[in-house]
Amino acid sequence: MTRVLLTGFEPFGGESVNPSWQAVSAVAADPPAGLETTAVRLPCVFGTALDELRAAVARTDPDLVICVGQAGGRSAVTVERVAVNIDDARIPDNAGGRPIDEPVVPGGPAAYFAPLPVKACVAAIRAEGIPAAVSQTAGTYLCNHVFYGLAHLIATERPTLRGGFVHVPYAPEQVVDRAEPSMPVPTVARALRALLPAAVHTRTDLRVAEGATH
Repeated sequence: MTRVLLTGFEPFGGESVNPSWQAVSAVAADPPAGLETTAVRLPCVFGTALDELRAAVARTDPDLVICVGQAGGRSAVTVERVAVNIDDARIPDNAGGRPIDEPVVPGGPAAYFAPLPVKACVAAIRAEGIPAAVSQTAGTYLCNHVFYGLAHLIATERPTLRGGFVHVPYAPEQVVDRAEPSMPVPTVARALRALLPAAVHTRTDLRVAEGATH
């Protein structure tokens, strides 16, 4: 049985829900066959989120970690390719912290590529009829913070672990009063269920064009 750790975030920025946590909870309750899946909710707090991620990895000893976060404004499920070693918070976190131009890991590499077959994961989601894309940036807020921290943990302490980060759109109830794209949480959960077998079983990523032009 392949052990999978899924993480989502608590609500932040004045929202009452976070679709990342809603979706990973649904997947953990009904995972793909052959996967033993645990979901953990991370706080939207710099530093603490990484501490809790590390604790969850130590506790569950997973073969695969997929961290998931909300990306308001995106219309597709996006699998992240690059994590950068910078925290630059446009808004405070849920504890009032607001690091600006600070490294996620002092002395760490400038960036990591995701130790995940990102293009195969995107293709698996699209095969379910769900919009998906490779993303070249996870931003500089908590999502990138956790993504970089996970990649650094894999690179320095757990080389056999595979992991990555996935951004998901707003849930429909978050955008009833604004013109922003959204995706129903059950659809997001279905996308993640499609992604997981691809992440587990694909050893050589697809060589197809998924780059950005800007």
